[in-house]
Amino acid sequence: MNPLPAWSFLSPDYWVGLTRDPVFWWQLGVLLLAWLGGWWIARIMLLFILKNTDKNHPIKRIALSVTRRVIFPVSMLLLLMIGLVLFELQQISTPLLSKVMPLVIAFVMIRLLVFALHETLGRSAAIKAWEKAISLSIWLLAALVLLDWLNPVLAILDSVALNLGEMRLSLLDGLKLVFTIALLLSLAFWASAIMEKRIESSGHVAPALKAALAKFMRFFLITLAFLVALNAVGIDLTTLTVFGGALGVGLGFGLQRIASNFISGFILVLDRSIKPGDVISIEGKMGWVEALRGRYIVVRNRDGVETLIPNETLVTSEVINWSYSDPNVRVKIPVSISYDNDPEQAMALMQEIAENHPRVLAEPAPSVRLIEFGDNGIHLEMRVWISDPELGIGSVKSEINLLIWRAFKAASINIPFPQRDIRIHSMPRLE
Repeated sequence: MNPLPAWSFLSPDYWVGLTRDPVFWWQLGVLLLAWLGGWWIARIMLLFILKNTDKNHPIKRIALSVTRRVIFPVSMLLLLMIGLVLFELQQISTPLLSKVMPLVIAFVMIRLLVFALHETLGRSAAIKAWEKAISLSIWLLAALVLLDWLNPVLAILDSVALNLGEMRLSLLDGLKLVFTIALLLSLAFWASAIMEKRIESSGHVAPALKAALAKFMRFFLITLAFLVALNAVGIDLTTLTVFGGALGVGLGFGLQRIASNFISGFILVLDRSIKPGDVISIEGKMGWVEALRGRYIVVRNRDGVETLIPNETLVTSEVINWSYSDPNVRVKIPVSISYDNDPEQAMALMQEIAENHPRVLAEPAPSVRLIEFGDNGIHLEMRVWISDPELGIGSVKSEINLLIWRAFKAASINIPFPQRDIRIHSMPRLE
């Protein structure tokens, strides 16, 4: 069997000649055995790791990722190399395996590259969704180069074109644009992820400034990737003025809320009014800010529920920031006692409880006030300061109220409830 030109596989005589050559079937058998052997080895290793490794072990995740992405192509490559060595010992020409071997090597290198990107950029859903598409695209390009089919395929793709005024846009230009944008966006996301990690690890930068720098770097790198991709495929950037006008009209009609939320996000991080870790209340919802995103912020409440609040709402609505300039918050706890009890004794017990509570600050000092003489009892109020509102304000009130109840019960101080006296001036005569 002699190697044939690149497009000879389209000829029927080519396939008839292959099927009549017994060496072709031997090569095909080796290829099939190598594929099955690689799959079997990867499967055995995967089952072994799952059964014999602690699920919480940090190395298990990396071992599973390596097994699923790298072991199969590497095992297949090794088995093919053994087959080639056996054919060489018998001095048998192997044109089919010689063509397949570079493709398998390219497959191994692509899998290693994707694995490295996967571990560098993290285990996000977007990377997982595009992983196979990116791997297949790179492998098809490598296959075209190795089989000498690249130039004929490029010529066919370039022949399918559309003339837009003075600009000629072919199918090849479109594929180049998509491939270039995908490549540059991957690099932009990779670079922004590394920069965000470096910014987050810095202990000398304020949280709001960290969020602002991360947003700016991501936006800048993505925009730069698009512009470089358009320039790389030969599209004149001055033609984007028409697109920019259309985009402006689109923003004015349908995308104004998205643009408003995006711009509001930059306003929030630049004026430092809200930053990660702040405790805020908006529209009756209270929680602490977990993250600032491009379109919204993530607020987590005490129930573990995460609420996504649009940035525009935070800019245009009234927001209570419990930790804007000072994390200290004053908590008021009202208590009533009976008129039969001594208010000074009750106030002394409440003062002692406040001073001994671990979450109550010593400065500003807690205080107890007699507010008024009510209809059913004497109204007292404890006023304390805490520095950790993110741990919950209701929990402090509950703990102090329980301590007051115990102290009042031990001192025989009564907490009154509404009472009404009814006087009957006369009774109807019974007939």
